[in-house]
Amino acid sequence: MKIFNSIQDFKSNCPTIVTLGTFDGVHLGHGKIIKRLIQSASDEKSESLVLTFFPHPRMVLQNDSSIKLLNTITERAILLEKAGLDNLIIHPFDQKFSQMEAEEFVKTILVDQFNAKKIIIGYDHRFGRNRAADINDLIAFGKKYNFEVEQILAEEIDEVSISSTKIRNALFDGNISLANEYLGHEYFLTGIVEKGKQLGRTINFPTANLKIDEDYKLIPQNGVYIVKSFIDNNWVYGMMNIGTNPTVGGKTQSIEVHYLNFEGDLYGKKLAVEILKRIRAEEKFPSFEALKMQLEKDKLTSIDYIKQLK
Repeated sequence: MKIFNSIQDFKSNCPTIVTLGTFDGVHLGHGKIIKRLIQSASDEKSESLVLTFFPHPRMVLQNDSSIKLLNTITERAILLEKAGLDNLIIHPFDQKFSQMEAEEFVKTILVDQFNAKKIIIGYDHRFGRNRAADINDLIAFGKKYNFEVEQILAEEIDEVSISSTKIRNALFDGNISLANEYLGHEYFLTGIVEKGKQLGRTINFPTANLKIDEDYKLIPQNGVYIVKSFIDNNWVYGMMNIGTNPTVGGKTQSIEVHYLNFEGDLYGKKLAVEILKRIRAEEKFPSFEALKMQLEKDKLTSIDYIKQLK
């Protein structure tokens, strides 16, 4: 998959089949759209192209810094590449871009820049300045500029929006199993391993402390989870705590992973941590020894669960 950091960077003489949207989570609903896009591109001997935006339009137009996304922009690209997409354009969204008139967007971008042969889009999609244009306008533009418009049915659009909401709510509630079911893949966190207080080492539970730079990334509810990461060409399982470590007087949220049967220096490495199951909520224990005993129980629970996967 080729990635372009702006619309202007994309250059191709090959006709394209295009869809556009945020595609946050690249979940099962999105998967249907992407699959249709790729199949259509194959049938039409064209290239598939997704136009997405960053920052999220709500961050710019509504100044909504509280919005939490299922993916960082890098994670979104990884998932779209796995889906088999040919081209991904991540265009910087700003006030100036939001003021572009609908026909100008169609003519200069979809037609002149993308060489679009077909646009696959939702029946309720609105675009252009003040979101003034709709699917009927796009169909009219298609006739004028010689491209086809394929509508995504209302039922499929509803599935996309509903599942996105359900995924976010499930993660906020700590229901990782439900979130993964709607995603069609494990929810994952990506970050750099940094040094922590190293208290885990003193009770034989060393942890990799994951630092996530993107403050818009949705972090699931505090608690203990069973996880896995692909490290040194192998899947390594472990258990992860998201929380403030109240037993030792912690105040700020941290993400710590104890990997099972793994020895090695992970400091400074970038890891993707896939979340498989939630074991329990985070607790404040009466002593460090009581915490250690609970972690031993968590470890046995994790090992039993992992055995069922293999």
